[in-house]
Amino acid sequence: MLSQQQISETINRAFEEWQVYDKRVLFILPDNTRTAPIAQIFPVIYRLLHQHTPTVDSLIALGTHLPLSASAICRRIGVEGDSWQPEFPRARFFNHDWHNPEQLITIGTLSEELVTKLSEGRLSQAVPVTINRLIQHYDMLVVVGPVFPHEVVGFSGGNKYFFPGIAGPEIIDLFHWLGALITNRTINGQKYTPVRAIVDAAAQLIPAERRCISLVVAEDSAGNKEGLAGIFTGTPEAAWSQAADLSARLNIVYVDKPIRRVLAQAPEMYTDLWTGGKCMYKLEPVVADGGELIIYAPHISEVSPVHGKMLLQIGYHVRDYFLKQWDKFKDYPGGILAHSTHIKGAGEFVDGIEQPRIKVTLATGIPEEICQKINLGYLNPGAINIDDWKNRDDVLYVPKAGEVLYRLKNN
Repeated sequence: MLSQQQISETINRAFEEWQVYDKRVLFILPDNTRTAPIAQIFPVIYRLLHQHTPTVDSLIALGTHLPLSASAICRRIGVEGDSWQPEFPRARFFNHDWHNPEQLITIGTLSEELVTKLSEGRLSQAVPVTINRLIQHYDMLVVVGPVFPHEVVGFSGGNKYFFPGIAGPEIIDLFHWLGALITNRTINGQKYTPVRAIVDAAAQLIPAERRCISLVVAEDSAGNKEGLAGIFTGTPEAAWSQAADLSARLNIVYVDKPIRRVLAQAPEMYTDLWTGGKCMYKLEPVVADGGELIIYAPHISEVSPVHGKMLLQIGYHVRDYFLKQWDKFKDYPGGILAHSTHIKGAGEFVDGIEQPRIKVTLATGIPEEICQKINLGYLNPGAINIDDWKNRDDVLYVPKAGEVLYRLKNN
């Protein structure tokens, strides 16, 4: 794992190469649903910049997640309490608001012809590219964030911190639905994908310089502590590419054969099913046909504070459930439909009957009646004894699910 000195030297070299000291710079940071050593990195950024600029500004790449409180921002940057001012007096933090038109600007349009080409014919529509209007006040935007296998784009990071990180709803819905059309099992852990092509094309419309500090997080050699295994700097495309190659080696686990039952424990950083669903995304590929994946998260008590109302209306279904009834669902946001299919997983919809490939069960604080309403299984989390799942060949227990991808060796 990299030392603090190695981290500092890498960032310092990048800043000198990018000539950041003569520019107005906005840092794009992940929220608290991503494992990343921001508490190690932000102090380095601040130390290098605070004597050269009146403010050190950061925008939290929330996508469609809830805004971070002052105390949550402090936790992200390694400060105790609810104020960063004593330690970082020149730091300013802004929360992105994807659904507030007053916070967005349109920087261009991806044409129908381009979307058709990049999506390989799966979608044929033009899409306006909207992004947080703060970017117009800066010369350079610097992404700082981790790269992991990802259910929508293949690998997270890079320009994905702009789209959806600080984007508006139109582009968010388009490429999430594109990822769902391709399916999680096909796209997750693939480096170059049609969704990545859309994201990169949208990023080309950003008027400011774009730079990136891409991070790869992995367990140490003893397998019991996460640390920074790699840090790559450059353009979002170049830094991300190097990080994705390392993440593919460190953040994908291969298993010998399909597993009938999988217990995926969601970490506390996932506070609702919207984020906790990542447990399914990263483990779906290794669940045997007809098997069961259990999302174990007693701390999760709601589907989503942002998107829950719509999800309670439509429930969770396989992709073809929506495609074969498109007139009924075409007016729902693509991001909502995509999330629904990603949690339900692969399957078919034949003669009006839905046939999921596997069963997805929630062992959470979400009541049984809600689970039934949204078309997912229910298991009382109190009935689960973790010890019963350990050291067995016939089941798989993943204690911190959601970021490391599991795949079959021969697939």
